[in-house]
Amino acid sequence: MRFSNTFLDEIRDRVPISDVIGRRVTWDRRKTNVPRGDYWACCPFHGEKSPSFHCEDRKGRYHCFGCGVTGDHFRFLTDLEGLSFPEAVQQIADMAGVPMPVADPMEAKREKERTSLLDVMEMATQFFQDQLQTANGARARAYLRDRGLTGRTIETFRLGYSPDSRNALKEFLAGKGVLKEQMEACGLVVHENVPVSYDRFRDRIMFPILSSREKVIAFGGRAMSSDAPAKYLNSNETELFHKGNVLYNFTRARRAAQGNEGAGTIIAVEGYMDVIALHQAGVENAVAPLGTALTENQLELLWKMTPQPVLCFDGDGAGIRAANRAADLALPHIKPGRTVRFALLPDGKDPDDLVRHDGRMPFDKVMAQAKPLAEMIWTREVNNGTFDTPEARAELEARLKQMVSVISDENVRRHYQQDMRDRLNGLFQPQFQRSGNQQGRGFSRDGNGRNFGGRGGQSRDRQPVADMRASDRLTRSGMIKGHQDIPGLRESVLAVTIVNHPLLLQDEYDEIAAIDYESRELQRLWSAMLGAAAATAGPQLSRERLLEQLEEQGFAALLRSLDQQVRNARLWTATEEAATEDAREGYRQALALHKRSKALRWHKIELERAIAEATEEGDGDLIEQLMRALQEVQLEAVRLENQEAIIDGFGVLSGRIKGSAGK
Repeated sequence: MRFSNTFLDEIRDRVPISDVIGRRVTWDRRKTNVPRGDYWACCPFHGEKSPSFHCEDRKGRYHCFGCGVTGDHFRFLTDLEGLSFPEAVQQIADMAGVPMPVADPMEAKREKERTSLLDVMEMATQFFQDQLQTANGARARAYLRDRGLTGRTIETFRLGYSPDSRNALKEFLAGKGVLKEQMEACGLVVHENVPVSYDRFRDRIMFPILSSREKVIAFGGRAMSSDAPAKYLNSNETELFHKGNVLYNFTRARRAAQGNEGAGTIIAVEGYMDVIALHQAGVENAVAPLGTALTENQLELLWKMTPQPVLCFDGDGAGIRAANRAADLALPHIKPGRTVRFALLPDGKDPDDLVRHDGRMPFDKVMAQAKPLAEMIWTREVNNGTFDTPEARAELEARLKQMVSVISDENVRRHYQQDMRDRLNGLFQPQFQRSGNQQGRGFSRDGNGRNFGGRGGQSRDRQPVADMRASDRLTRSGMIKGHQDIPGLRESVLAVTIVNHPLLLQDEYDEIAAIDYESRELQRLWSAMLGAAAATAGPQLSRERLLEQLEEQGFAALLRSLDQQVRNARLWTATEEAATEDAREGYRQALALHKRSKALRWHKIELERAIAEATEEGDGDLIEQLMRALQEVQLEAVRLENQEAIIDGFGVLSGRIKGSAGK
């Protein structure tokens, strides 16, 4: 029997090609990248000792660089196992859990009708293109020219114009022998409340919408008149077109992402013109939903093209709300190696604005600062309130717990839970530390918020580990003093370096944004700094502009004290005068120490908790083992402190001033 393209596409999309081929080959662990759906093996079609056989889930294709064989799911089974095509289809359908279609004369008829409808859509596209070049299309041509589009771009996207007439397209198609029923089935004419049908699109710039097979299946129309009821109008739902299952520019973007230019990612923007302007600027891997919020099906389409698409939204209130809706939409469906990132444009700007005058560079900088999904959710919740009471902190913790619970993948959900606990601990811990622990009556908590200072309400100073407190020298080190009101020197270095050299954000944004400061003051400063930097992304991100915004928010005194603290310690690379190369190196050294000391501190806390529990259980052997481990952690902390003392001052670096690099 003959299978419809719709059925074949469906079962191919449901079954990764690696699942089909993986039953017959052993993947090479060194070259294979499972999260990216990129697999290598020794070719099953010819004998070889080194893997030259490659398959990609995103493309649904395989290719051997040794013998040259290439194909898709069905070709692999027919060529390797000698199956007939229907047998190969049956096997893939079984893997997909999709029943084989029953021979249906009506389905064959509908498939033929769909093919004829595609022919009608192609005729309409050519009609609109021709109309754009006539005298009637002069205003539309002027609009596109004012938007900066070249003739080549207009031709690439097959833009057109629908005349301001109720029957221009209808008469043209009728002259080609197209039936009224076909026009209506394509959504090209309508007859609302009137007996005679008329053109759906009138006096609009026309954007053809293509299927994954690059056939025109629908149109979007941008009104030329300001009095039009809708600025943008899409085709209605038809046999060919289901709006929530289609992305504008899907096939072209997928092709670009698979090449070098796209670097494997896909960018989802908000509208047709954003996609077209980006393409003209050299960013060819952008798609857009069709006038509505992103749907689950569209998100699945993005993940078929790339494991980590970037969702790009305007930086205004509406854009941020749309980004938050997309975050909630994506969260239940993320998996290992499958997530989304968020890029927020400067307030009042869209991609077209960014690239029209300065090319793609400003947009590329926005993309480089895209936030992970976890950061997006955390920022939204933390920025929506203050947490100066136990009740407010408990409410935040409950909200985050509820949000994370919707993640269906167990491993990813567990890591998100841990990530949110770490963030909460970083946000709240300074308050716990000042809540009375100095008198030995407070308590500490693990990542789940449980009291591990002793059971039955007993305080930790009654446990045998009380005499193993950190030494005075360790207490004065960067590891401990971050808990005090005055920021620790290392944390001050991290903050001051970025304030004085904000362009480092472009290269190190993810790590910089994720720094978990112990100092409450630095937490406030960091939140304000990231917000100010996001608002002035691009070449305008200067030290002077950043300082101005931070001082307006009341951080002038803190910034002066941090600068003085760094200068007193003669940490040259954190100052404004340091060359960018030295500032970057000094920052990386300080950040590495910060991460290591934080890890040691939490390891120490966990060991003390375990010792307290083992003491109550009376397990002497376990207590002895844990005590030895705790001593090792404390010795490592001292070694780290000594290492920091060597690095402090950064005497190994050149101390170059700005502009002297390479001289």
